[in-house]
Amino acid sequence: MEVGKSLWLIIFIKLVIMFLILRLFFFKPELRHYKTEQQKATHVIENLTKQP
Repeated sequence: MEVGKSLWLIIFIKLVIMFLILRLFFFKPELRHYKTEQQKATHVIENLTKQP
């Protein structure tokens, strides 16, 4: 059972590292400078409905 516990520990550590890296580099908080939820929603809708 010692091998199973150490494997789960390695899996857990890898997942934590993966999510931290994804959060830092790919999910940047672009909406932080908007104060209200309405401003955030407007920004998101404008970007979703833009024609490329």
